[in-house]
Formats: sequence, structure tokens, C-alpha cells
Amino acid sequence: MPTTRIRTAAATLAALALAGGLTACSSSTKSTGSAASSPSSSGPAVTGTVTVFAAASLQDTFTTLGKSFEAAHPGTTVKFNFGGSSTLAQSINSGAPADVFAAASPATMKTVTDAKGTADTPTVFVSNTLEIAVAKGNPKNITSLQSLAAPGIKVALCAPQVPCGAAAQTALKAGNVNLTPVTLEQDVTSALTKVELGEVDASIVYQTDVKSAAGKVDGVNFPEAAKAINNYPIADLAKAPNPTGAKAFEQYVESPAGIAVLTAAGFQPPTASSTAPSTAPSPSAS
Repeated sequence: MPTTRIRTAAATLAALALAGGLTACSSSTKSTGSAASSPSSSGPAVTGTVTVFAAASLQDTFTTLGKSFEAAHPGTTVKFNFGGSSTLAQSINSGAPADVFAAASPATMKTVTDAKGTADTPTVFVSNTLEIAVAKGNPKNITSLQSLAAPGIKVALCAPQVPCGAAAQTALKAGNVNLTPVTLEQDVTSALTKVELGEVDASIVYQTDVKSAAGKVDGVNFPEAAKAINNYPIADLAKAPNPTGAKAFEQYVESPAGIAVLTAAGFQPPTASSTAPSTAPSPSAS
């Protein structure tokens, strides 16, 4: 074979070898990029039971979020314990097994953080405003906070140690209203139920509670409520039996999807007066 042909063949073979090497390198890079973006590389899988202790006023929204969370994470089960925030905090500090705590006030959450019970800094994710719940049609013609002190008006309040009760006391003081409730309830749901059953004429609850009971009660807004807005903090707990599930559920509540459900129920963005150690995420946060 002539020398020129030999050199040409050698050059062709070298070019083919180089092209093959580049192709293999390119395929390897794509494969690595694909593996990096796979779900298995994004963190531990969320499975098992996630136990959430949450304020009674969150029952409707958190139940909805729990179902959505389970659908997004097959193999998980979300179990709730709803009640007065102060009672839930006491249970957590006494060793009750729980993964997440969502309270109706920063002060209540502080009792858990002070006991080293949270795994991270609580985040305030929403706020809630008080409203007077009255019987459907407002037969007692209650139009203001001052109306509650009229003779013959039976009022139910949350107990002072419960966030809704503490907020009610702040509002009553702001309105210079003195009244003696016929009952003090351990959570806001119980206070609202007293109105629904006709056992009292009115109760000071949250706007979200009045909205959830539409058709059963009417609501009366009052200006003093602006002095007693409650911020809601959430945190995963230091002794969480399912820490991966706890963190995932907390993040889901704070996600745009979670905040949308809460906003639709009447919850509002956190207020600047929050005494919690951190602020809520922006609507675009995850």
C-alpha cells in the first residue's frame, strides 16, 4: 500500500477513536446529571406515621393538609392531636410522643422551646383574628364587644391560659369591657360549640372558626380585635419518632400549597408584632 494511503487510513482511524471517546464522555456526563436530579438523591424517603400536635383552630385546615401530604408521600400516615395549645405543650414537655407542634401563639410555643423540646427554631406561618360568634340571625342583637356586657347576655370564653382566651382578655381590656363568662373552655372549638348548641348567646373565637361554622353561627367583627392578633408558630420536635417525616410535614405546611389552604380558610399572614424567634416564609418559599 502506498505511503500516502497508509497515513490517510491512520488519520481516519485516529479521528474515529477520538469521536468515540467524546461520545462516551458525553453519555457519561448526561447519565451523571440524570442521577443527580433523581428523587433518590434528594434526601431520605418520607415514610411511616407523622404525629402532629396542633391548636384546635387548625383542625379543618390541617386535616385537609394531612390528606394531601399522604397523597404526596405514599406510605405515610398523618395522625393529629388537636386541642388547646397550652395543654398540648404540657403534654409534649411531659414526654408525649409527637413529631410536630403547631401552636396558636408564640408564648405557648416558647414553653416547649424553653424546655429544649424543638429540633429547630419555630417558624410563624400564619396569624388569626378574633371575632364574636353569635347564634344564627343574631337574636340578641350583639353588635360590639361592649354588647357582651349587657345584662342577660351569656358569654363563653376560652380559659386565660389558652391562646384564644389570652387574646380575648387583651381585646376586652382594650375595649374597657368587664364581663363574667358563664363558662371558660379549654380550647376554641369547645367555646364555639357552646354557641352552636344554644348554651350561650355569644363567644369570642377566631374568624376562621366562624367561617368554618358558616350556616350554624353568625360573626360580629369588633375593632379591638386588631389589638389581639395571634401568630401561629410551627416546629418539628427534638424527640420526634419520625424526624424525616416531621421536617417534611412542617415544610409542606409552609409551602405555597399549604399556605393557600390556610388562607382560603381565613388565616392571614403573620403580623409584625410576632414575638416568635423567626418569621414566616414568603409565599414563594417551599
